[in-house]
Amino acid sequence: DAPSPLTTSNMAASIREKQTVALKRMLNFNAPPLKNTAAEPVWKVLIYDRFGQDIISPLLSVKELRDMGITLHLLLHSDRDPIPDVPAIYFVMPTEENIDRICQVFDQYLNFITLEDDMFILCHQNKELISYHAINRADIQDTDMEAIMDTIVDSLFCFFVTLGAVPIIRCPRGNAAEMVAVKLDKKLRENLRDARNSLFTGDNISAGQFSFQRPLFVLADRNVDMATPLHHTWTYQALIHDVLDFHLNRVMMEEGAGAEPSPAGARPKKKNRKSYDLTAADKFWQKHKGSPFPEVAESVQEELDAYRAQEDEVKRLKSIMGLEGEDEGAISMLSDNTAKLTSAVSSLPELLEKKRLIDLHTNVATAVLDHIKSRKLDVYFEYEEKLMSKSTLDKSLLDIISDPDAGTPEDKMRLFLIYYITAQQAPSESDLEQYKKGLLDAGCDLSPLNYIKQWKAFTKMAATPANYGNSGVKPMGLFSRVMNTGSQFVMEGVKNLVLKQHVSRIVSPETDDYRYFDPKMLRGSESSIPRNKNPFQEAIVFVVGGGNYIEYQNLVDYAKSKQGKKVVYGCSELFSSAQFIKQLSQLGQK
Repeated sequence: DAPSPLTTSNMAASIREKQTVALKRMLNFNAPPLKNTAAEPVWKVLIYDRFGQDIISPLLSVKELRDMGITLHLLLHSDRDPIPDVPAIYFVMPTEENIDRICQVFDQYLNFITLEDDMFILCHQNKELISYHAINRADIQDTDMEAIMDTIVDSLFCFFVTLGAVPIIRCPRGNAAEMVAVKLDKKLRENLRDARNSLFTGDNISAGQFSFQRPLFVLADRNVDMATPLHHTWTYQALIHDVLDFHLNRVMMEEGAGAEPSPAGARPKKKNRKSYDLTAADKFWQKHKGSPFPEVAESVQEELDAYRAQEDEVKRLKSIMGLEGEDEGAISMLSDNTAKLTSAVSSLPELLEKKRLIDLHTNVATAVLDHIKSRKLDVYFEYEEKLMSKSTLDKSLLDIISDPDAGTPEDKMRLFLIYYITAQQAPSESDLEQYKKGLLDAGCDLSPLNYIKQWKAFTKMAATPANYGNSGVKPMGLFSRVMNTGSQFVMEGVKNLVLKQHVSRIVSPETDDYRYFDPKMLRGSESSIPRNKNPFQEAIVFVVGGGNYIEYQNLVDYAKSKQGKKVVYGCSELFSSAQFIKQLSQLGQK
């Protein structure tokens, strides 16, 4: 029996597409949205809480909501007048207070947030409840830990219901990732056993969402690699997340940041905050979000030049069209140019959209560049890359720490922690004292170091130097050339192989030190489960304890190098280095 075309075409659908389809289905009263009908949609009101809002906003724009008949969207707890005779859709967390506010809720298994075709996070509101800090607190009670793991598992369960697939689960032993694996296996099992209500069988799977190939779900634990989230990065998206205010695909920036200071004594102008959405529809972003920053700067310039040429062409044609008089030649040229102008003018909306995106990336890239220059982030990036790949260092760590022009106290702390984490031999007591003095003089808070010392003693990770591979960066004055000249600049892709090694090891199913769960199999001892020996086409790597765009980019690059393999990256929360340091600092406060 050949599979219906519906299923096969959708096998490759990304999690972003699947979650969007599920949302649209919900907004259409849990019926598949009708395709291309001229019929008006049913007009309705959408009411959500902050959680619902976070899930919808990266996927559907206000215009798309309107196209689906949503005339009004409101927060559940906002005051509003009743609107008689209009259907309403409620998309909220089933909390006591929300349920009191509404009397009846239809369950939607959508409690996770998709940021990219191949990336998702569990939550944005209340993320401190499942943060790295929450999981690793010294005084955590078993009951607290259970609650955190249950919250994570509930969201992951929603993820697989939306994906329409029951995964094979792999995880390392003896950490939070293993606890999540055990609970998720149990929850999937229980749902499969209840055949009538299972969300993975028959009618309950929305048509075409099911893929025949089962995905491999690899759980990793943040504690295995603490250096990457502190690393100063070099690719566009990761840099934006590191140095600007970037959440749920939206950058918030102060307008005219970096403008000349107001004259002495004048009242500083109130800066307007402006937000930019970096979306799937933005072709420049899709193409360059993983590119090294110098390439991005160059491409923005090329786009701008191309746009100006196109704009000039429209102006030129317009002036020709304004020709007066009976000149035969001009008239004959006219018919030819009319066609050209018509096509030029009809491409005007497209041209304006192009201009909007060029302006957006010019502003964002300029803001990033200001940070790079004022904090000497190139120096940090290069030095950390060398530390992580065990290359020879050309200057002393203490020099960078004590250079008042290089970076903020936090930049210095990040660099020092990476040194401390990756060092095969811990620095001697006297050296450590000297470093500490340098850090204190530079204005650093040492509490993150207190925590990392405990962490290192606990994990003895330094014994396995293989974790930090050579990242393939050619040591050279990466920036100096870009900063001073507009020279054509080709840079080796910046890659940090830490997570990569985990992935490639596990994506080949013969990894025996990882536990293996198959929720579809009847219970047996783990060793007796018949292993799925086929190589996987689709893997989902999920980091318990938080993740970052550097790892996401590594996985994207890894998947590109493996033809036909799809890799999705997920994490319990997405934190910038600043947010991660803050959590370490709370954990290290004496």
